[in-house]
Amino acid sequence: MKNPIFSPREREAFSALLDDTSPAVRAGLTAFFGARPEAAREFLLELSTGHDRALAWHARRLLAELRFTDPVEEFRGFIRSPHHELETGAVLLARAALPDATAESCALELDRLAARCRELTAEPCSIRERCRVINRVLFHEAGYHGNTERYEDPRNSYLPLVLERRTGLPVALSIVYLLVARRLGLELDPVGLPGHFIVGCFLEDTPFFIDPFERGAFRTRGELMLFLRSRGFDPAPQDLCPTPAREVLARCCRNLAAHCAAAGEANRARMFETFVADFESVCERNAA
Repeated sequence: MKNPIFSPREREAFSALLDDTSPAVRAGLTAFFGARPEAAREFLLELSTGHDRALAWHARRLLAELRFTDPVEEFRGFIRSPHHELETGAVLLARAALPDATAESCALELDRLAARCRELTAEPCSIRERCRVINRVLFHEAGYHGNTERYEDPRNSYLPLVLERRTGLPVALSIVYLLVARRLGLELDPVGLPGHFIVGCFLEDTPFFIDPFERGAFRTRGELMLFLRSRGFDPAPQDLCPTPAREVLARCCRNLAAHCAAAGEANRARMFETFVADFESVCERNAA
């Protein structure tokens, strides 16, 4: 007999318990959901793509622990969802290729980096000074750096492996930078330049930019325009505008499609190509 869906009262109660750190509570929830897989899967999937980032994280953790989802279909569901939250998407993208990767391990490392930034931040502190602290922690203490020697290695694009190996592509290092900054209450933006990827700060009258691939180098708008021209591009002002999370993740998939193909991982390359097509389809529907 098919399990009934949870009632509104049950959903409210379970939502309140998801972040409980008590081992007994966590074991009880796991056992309860495990005995009701259909209702639990529907409930947790809904939370995993919702607006509440904390609940989404705990829901993803339980989904992975209970093995309720196929990681590939889970990411496809995320692509089709109305909310493209960057951390959720980066973890789900990685799990499509690395099913044993967990949101919890990524969050713990990002939390650790953010906690170290807090230790080094002396108030009052300007936005630029906060970014300098992030630069010190990421690129000097932790040793994050752009992988110039093996740029096309697919591992440069999977968030869990970037956090583990502390190296990656410009877009992957920018994602790490953004997720640490957001834990510090600093809402920076991804900026997808032609042929490169950086982080933008639009919180002051004059925007400034940070290049995580170059160990957090600060750049002005004029410097970036010259940089793009030096690479043969004809830059436009919109090239320096914030990039939506959906497009950031689609760009990660494009990189992986190309790099997996070059590495002889044909099946994974095709999988990422289909993800790119899914993103483009969603974008076309939303524009209609």
